[in-house]
Parts: sequence; structure tokens; C-alpha cells
Amino acid sequence: MFVPSSKSRRSLLLLFAVSIVLFIWVETSRVFLREKYFSEKLAAAQLMQNAMKVIKDYRIAQGVFIEELNDPNRTALIGEKETLITTDRGSLTAKLTSLNPNFAAVIIDLFKKTKLRKGDKVAFSCTGSFPALNIAVMSAAKVLDLDLIMISSVGASMFGATDPDFTWLDMESVLNDNGIFQYKSVATSIGGGRDLGRGLNKTGRNLIIEAAQRNDIFLIQENTLEQNILSKMGIFSSKGKIKLYVNVGGGLSSLGNAINGRLVKPGFHRYINLKNIPLKGTMFLFADIGVPVIHLLDVISIAETYELPIAPDPLPKPGNGRVFLDERYNMNIAAISLAIIVILILAVIFFDHKYLTLKEDEKIM
Repeated sequence: MFVPSSKSRRSLLLLFAVSIVLFIWVETSRVFLREKYFSEKLAAAQLMQNAMKVIKDYRIAQGVFIEELNDPNRTALIGEKETLITTDRGSLTAKLTSLNPNFAAVIIDLFKKTKLRKGDKVAFSCTGSFPALNIAVMSAAKVLDLDLIMISSVGASMFGATDPDFTWLDMESVLNDNGIFQYKSVATSIGGGRDLGRGLNKTGRNLIIEAAQRNDIFLIQENTLEQNILSKMGIFSSKGKIKLYVNVGGGLSSLGNAINGRLVKPGFHRYINLKNIPLKGTMFLFADIGVPVIHLLDVISIAETYELPIAPDPLPKPGNGRVFLDERYNMNIAAISLAIIVILILAVIFFDHKYLTLKEDEKIM
């Protein structure tokens, strides 16, 4: 019967010590490898950062006070909680999280899943609720040279583009006038309840109408939500073959019903297989005809998926995060460590067995 000798115990202790050293060596020698489409992702993040700076500089030049408690990074993209054009409740944490310029890299990653080509037409539905996320989509589209067909709604949830004098449409104009983007809404709607401003008072609705007029954007204002949806579908369809549909925010003309936005996970969907939903907005109507969809509503979930920080302060620089670099083990060092430990184990087995065999022979003699 085999009984471990004192030498066996010493050998095992030696193996244990060497294993610990090799484990530490492997763990501390991890390498960072660039993810796919690194250059496009970096370019989009840098473009988003630049666009945000243009907005900030414009607002400062206007003499607008930027409230640092709610907007600690002083981006001028966080609006007041309640104004005459605030349509719904909103999460400040989500709005702050969306300010990360590396969200534009996330959009590149999502766009690449659709295998889009230069010049492809992308239908883009957005609201005033997440201006930074709108900019992220525009940045990614510009880097990939896509034809972005944008229809917006002006109303915004809390902490979005809630300033009646500086709505999302005004931000679009500033970015266009400064040569950042060539994209601009081809049409807009009031937003809010029924996409017609239900829940806003008449003054608020009139302020939104004035915003559309001063930015020279066609205002869709039918009698019902269903008619608004059909009007937007008609405009999108008139622009040619749509290869992808992107939704940012909880606009009812895009979702049809507020609950629908929560039934679809955030991110890329080649197909949406939901049955018997209350009312289909443009996102679902495009999905029904086989157009892939990118749904961007639950910002926190998207950030967690891509390991982006929640409500960062200060904002990360472009190029930071798992969306750009993937941390992996150094396979050369891992292979060397494995070889060393295997050789040591075999050596211990060989010499310990030889030693024990000699011991047995001595006992027999």
C-alpha cells in the first residue's frame, strides 16, 4: 500500500508553491487586444465628444447657466426636471450615463451587426429625452457614411432637452450650422401623450410648434396617434429602401404603446416576434416587413452590457472601455506555465516513485 513519505509531502509543497507563483504570473500578464472596428469606434466617440463640446460652447456663449448639481460634467445636455415641454418622468441617472462619448462606439458595434454598407438608408426615430444618445447615433452614422433619415418628436422627459428655447431641434441646427453633421430631422411631431402633446398645456404645445417653425422642420400633427404613425411611415418609405430602423427613447409613434418598449430588450434585433401587442408603432411596422431594428431605451441596461460606467463623473475619454479593448490572458505565458507545472508533476511522480520503490526493496531485504 502507498503511504506518502516525508519526501512526498515536501514535493507536494514545492508543487503548491510553484503553482501559486505561476498562477500569479499568468494573472498579472494579461494583455489588451483591440476589438473589431476599433478605428471606427474611436472616430465615432471622438466625433460625439466634439459635438457635445459644440453644444456646450454654444450655450455658454448664450450666457446660459449650467446647473452643476444635476449636470456635474457641465455638458449643457441635461435639462431641467420640469418645464412647459416636459412630457414624462425620466431618470437623471440614465441621462447622465448617456453622456459618455463611448456610447457612439456601442452604436458602431450595433450597426456592424447589420452589415450595413456605405450609403445605406437608416430610419432613425428619436425624441428630445436623450439628446446625447441621439448624437451618439448620428456620430456612428457619419463615421460609417450612412444615409440617416431622422424623424423626431420635440417633447422630452425629465432632464432631457426640456428647454423650450433650446429643444432637440435647436441642437440639431447648432450641430449642422457648425459643420458637425449633415443630418437633420426631415419631420417632427410634438411628442408626449398620443404623440400630440397630451399632458402638456396649450402653451407647451405652442412652444413646440414654434420650435419646429424656427428650425424649418415639417410638423406632423394629425388627429390621432395612429394617423401620426402612418404619416411617419409614409415619410420614411418615401426615402427609399430602409436597411435598418433605430429607435432612441420612448416615443409613442415609434413604439405604439409605452408598454411595448419594455417588451423588447435593448439592442439589436434581426426579428421581433411579439404577438397581439396593443398598437404597433413605426418600429414594429418596419420589423414586420423584415427590417432589422436597434432599440435604445433602457440606457442603464445597455451600459451594463457593454461595461460602461453608470453616471460617470468625470466623463471617460474616447477609447476607454471593453467596447474598444478586450482583456485576455497572454497565451504564451499560460502555455509556458502549463508546461512547467506538467514537467514538475511528472518529475515529482518519477523521482518519488523511484524513492519509494527503493524503500520497499530495502524492507524486503
